[in-house]
Amino acid sequence: MDIPLIGQWRKRHAVPRGFAVFGNEDRPDPAMLAELLGECPLLRARAADDGVELDDTAASLSALDQLVPNWRDEEEQALDRLGNDAGLYLGTVIVRTVPGARWQVWPNGRPVVRLATGREIDTVEVGHGWAENGSPELSQVLAETAED
Repeated sequence: MDIPLIGQWRKRHAVPRGFAVFGNEDRPDPAMLAELLGECPLLRARAADDGVELDDTAASLSALDQLVPNWRDEEEQALDRLGNDAGLYLGTVIVRTVPGARWQVWPNGRPVVRLATGREIDTVEVGHGWAENGSPELSQVLAETAED
């Protein structure tokens, strides 16, 4: 359900969109967390419709960057879900391809990628930027992350 008043309020007060992970443990199992966050069903379905296979590689991020962004005209809720999935997929690729990278869950439930250097990347926020205006490119974020 799209409620314009809430969307406008959130933008005006800079309330972040996103995805949260909650459970009864202080430290979730890394393999289970990676599997859960790597599902990204909406993004995978959209990519498959356009003939792009998301195989958790840098090449698949480049392929996503090349898609025609026909989703930008959709309602805000669908765009939010796609942004979440794009960010979670980006994080999944980083965790699988950048040595020492892992998922970290902040106390508020927000999943971020923590690099071996200690730098944390809010990939969900990056995914929202990509879904809304194509910037930054997901492949570029991976390339910059791999340089750290």
